[in-house]
Amino acid sequence: MEAGYCNRKKTDICEGVCDNEYGSKSVLSMSRLKCALRGFDLRALLILLIGVPILIFVIYVHGQKVTYFLRPIWEKPPKPFTIRPHYYHENVSMDNLCKLHGWKVRETPRRVFDAVLFSNELDILDIRWHELSPYVSEFVLLESNSTFTGIKKDLHFKENRQRFEFAESRLTYGMIGGRFVKGENPFVEESYQRVALDQLIKIAGITDDDLLIMSDVDEIPSGHTINLLRWCDDIPEILHLQLRNYLYSFQFLLDDKSWRASVHRYRAGKTRYAHFRQTDDLLADSGWHCSFCFRYINDFIFKMKAYSHVDRIRFKYFLNSKRIQHVICEGSDLFDMLPEEYTFQEIIAKLGPIPSTFSAVHLPAYLLEQTDRYRYLLPGHCMRESG
Repeated sequence: MEAGYCNRKKTDICEGVCDNEYGSKSVLSMSRLKCALRGFDLRALLILLIGVPILIFVIYVHGQKVTYFLRPIWEKPPKPFTIRPHYYHENVSMDNLCKLHGWKVRETPRRVFDAVLFSNELDILDIRWHELSPYVSEFVLLESNSTFTGIKKDLHFKENRQRFEFAESRLTYGMIGGRFVKGENPFVEESYQRVALDQLIKIAGITDDDLLIMSDVDEIPSGHTINLLRWCDDIPEILHLQLRNYLYSFQFLLDDKSWRASVHRYRAGKTRYAHFRQTDDLLADSGWHCSFCFRYINDFIFKMKAYSHVDRIRFKYFLNSKRIQHVICEGSDLFDMLPEEYTFQEIIAKLGPIPSTFSAVHLPAYLLEQTDRYRYLLPGHCMRESG
């Protein structure tokens, strides 16, 4: 055998070449690599090397969407509400309206207390209070110098209180300092502020059997609904209100599934201010929920960072002003999320932007009376101001 050559007839490259101690180092290195890869399918290896990083990236970007799409598998829907029919026409007497609901009319109406936690929704508060003003005995408002996420904020109501002079004689106002606990679950601060609001309601002078409205500022009961409940006897102790669910303005009607607003016949020592389900009774078509209905782009950004679901801001570009304006006019989701539903049928039905509605019938009266001021909330006016 000559130096540098191997005359053994081997069909196995690992035995024929790797055993050759006289071969060049480069040949041996390449041969050993071939030996190591001999048991692998190169196409499968390429798919593995390219596919796994792509899969990780897709999960990072769209993992939340996958989770929400599979929600019907891992989460059961809540117990259905018992929906109570709601009858109303402006030309029907209160006596007949109460009878239609199975109730009796009272000799005098109950007092009504409207209590809210306030952040920065000045326009919506103005519309809400004008809608309810003829029927409310006392407005109760609490604001804090902290958002639920621990961000310091201005006292917007206090700074603009003169705008609400029409309600001043019936207003119980309170301010609570924020706790500013870093890394805390936002729902803890929210609960802390709701407990403080509970105390403010007592200071306002509420008594047994007065009506107490529990809802966020943007969950607006219709005036005739509150008038019905204050005039009728035998109404339920607690009644949730079904509201039409709007997004960004009254152009994008999402559905009629907003239910968190509620009305309570107050009971000292028993009634607690809350924003979760407290009964199975739901009064149909009782008002409007206009979520993220702001005039200024900066207010959208502020709320996205301030409210309890701040974890939905997965990427910084979600807060880009041009992107937000585009999303508003398109009727898409600010957080690029799939619909929060419990069946695949409902999820698929709601995929994509919300269809526009061009009906401005049965909206809050003050909104239509002040169209020059609140035009941005009406169908066909999606552009927002940058201030």
